[in-house]
Amino acid sequence: MIAVDAEVLVELLADGPRADAAEACLRQALSAGRVVVCDATLAQVCAALRDGAEVLAALEEMGVHYSALQAKSALRAGEMQRRQRQRGGPPRALGQFLTGAHALLQCDGLITFDPGFYREYFKGLRLIVPKP
Repeated sequence: MIAVDAEVLVELLADGPRADAAEACLRQALSAGRVVVCDATLAQVCAALRDGAEVLAALEEMGVHYSALQAKSALRAGEMQRRQRQRGGPPRALGQFLTGAHALLQCDGLITFDPGFYREYFKGLRLIVPKP
């Protein structure tokens, strides 16, 4: 099971400049197995693009499923965001930490355009970066 982050889905659904790379990567992941989004990713895509019903319909059409965030993932996300604040780095939204923790603890990898962030805070997470 592979997770996909909001940035990749927004790029694809908004037909952004990296949409072709996002689509190719998503198609490859779907051919290999189940692709999912967690609560935070679902909310971020909805906030960026459309109302909830449209987002769910678009994801369903693509073959992307919803996977609820477990308590262990929420706790890991909070720990990593606290660590990030203590380091004094540029602030990141809690949703990014929730997505990373979900992918690390509940999935087998994450499709993302932001590998640096996830490598830094979610050691061992398999990252799949869409290539142009």
